[in-house]
Amino acid sequence: MEPAEGSEDWRASPLWRAAERLARDLLAPHAAEVDASTVPRTHLDAFGKAGLLGIAAPGEDGGSDAPPALARRIQQVLAGADCATWFVSAQHHGTVRMVADSNAECRRELLPRLVTGEQIAGTAFAHLRRWPDRPVETERVSGGWRFTGDAPWFTGWGLNDVCALGGATTDGEVVFGIIDARPQPGLMASDPIRMAAMTATRTVRLRFDQLVVPDSLIVSRTPIEPWLRSDRRQTVNPNPAVFGVTEAAIRHLATRSEDADLAVGVAAARRLGERLAAAQAEADRLLDHVPPDEAHDERLAFRAEVQRLMVDATTALVVAGAGRSLTLTDPAQRLAREAAFLLVQAQTRPAREVLLRQWVS
Repeated sequence: MEPAEGSEDWRASPLWRAAERLARDLLAPHAAEVDASTVPRTHLDAFGKAGLLGIAAPGEDGGSDAPPALARRIQQVLAGADCATWFVSAQHHGTVRMVADSNAECRRELLPRLVTGEQIAGTAFAHLRRWPDRPVETERVSGGWRFTGDAPWFTGWGLNDVCALGGATTDGEVVFGIIDARPQPGLMASDPIRMAAMTATRTVRLRFDQLVVPDSLIVSRTPIEPWLRSDRRQTVNPNPAVFGVTEAAIRHLATRSEDADLAVGVAAARRLGERLAAAQAEADRLLDHVPPDEAHDERLAFRAEVQRLMVDATTALVVAGAGRSLTLTDPAQRLAREAAFLLVQAQTRPAREVLLRQWVS
């Protein structure tokens, strides 16, 4: 049995131990190589074999239905070891939850494959936050729904098997359907977008030209306002990956400073570690003990505070490493670039404004 929600015994979970082993033995040793190339499908397959792709699925469907506190720690340790591989895998969990919560005909066949990692899922939905703009429009047609438009960000192209595609109707309904994540009539993908960080995630722009998804593959239909409220519950909180990258940077800073007999670096690592421990305790309080529709202003301010801590930790690591921090094989520059990515990932206008206020006063 997994630890109860909010329990501090998450370290006793077999899932946590599996994630820690993968992070230590597979992800971290190859992180620089992945960063310079692409996330290998074999990494994702290893997640599946370890049971880490079913943490969001109910137990009766073969998943582990991991408590939120445990799921956050798993995401954290994976992201700290190799943020690119973690980010591709993170797209999978949202689709698993959506399929598990649906009454779609595809649930019985698709969900077991997603849980085991036989099939890896991605998502294309960030454009829905632009409402009332509709970058991807959908409309009812005989036997299904037709999708037309552009999804500017899709992560894992060429690695994922399926995609949960979201579109909006003229009267404000959000419709999600499952599609094959491959070129097909009505679906085209750009070349992978070259970014300053996380290019290894094979992120592309998708174009839909009257792509019809049959009713049997429609997994969710929701009015836009409830969907936006649900999405806001996630975006007001810090991403577990922020804690993972911060923790990794502090660990490298301590080791590097000790090896170089750099006392001030050791002191900096200790102080940053204290700030991280306090932040983790506050995250657990907000996420496990405060109703999700409450304290959104407080959550946004905390999200910004944790992001600032991440920037401080990764910057300190770059400084401690001096010139070697800029070599492409050094973890300092990779973690600093991953931190830059996490500053803007899932960023809403309110989150951006709250973070920027830190440089106003």
